[in-house]
Amino acid sequence: MPRRASAGLLPFRLSELGLEVLIAHMGGPFWARKDEGAWSVIKGEHEVGDDPLEAARREWTEETGTAPPEGELVALGEVRQKSGKRVTAWAVEAPGLDPAGFVSNTFEMEWPPRSGRMQQFPEIDRAAWMPVEEAAGRLVVAQRPLLEVLAASLHAR
Repeated sequence: MPRRASAGLLPFRLSELGLEVLIAHMGGPFWARKDEGAWSVIKGEHEVGDDPLEAARREWTEETGTAPPEGELVALGEVRQKSGKRVTAWAVEAPGLDPAGFVSNTFEMEWPPRSGRMQQFPEIDRAAWMPVEEAAGRLVVAQRPLLEVLAASLHAR
């Protein structure tokens, strides 16, 4: 079975609150009442062999309805989630990015389970800027090291 792979972008800004990142809350009924561990880098799956950066930009557009932020990219590397999926991410400074205008694509699933009723849900139901310390408590556990890499890379500048 080929490994599952995702790629994403992590916008950041430096503000009076310090380092902030823009992350998204996962959509759908499973995540609706969860907060801790229910947020993610804005990312999506791609085929093994695809260019991960191109996939990250494509997935950004699909999940936010906006063009990906432009700027110098900071490679954050790859993490492995509990499911086995590997996530490659890049950070990009985007202080003026406003998530209020994001419009996510949707997915369809049977809900409630075994009801025979198909419903559509947004891939992400909201996105927000938050201080990196707060984001660390909300991100999927496996993605938290990406924040450490970002902070270290900015400190090294």
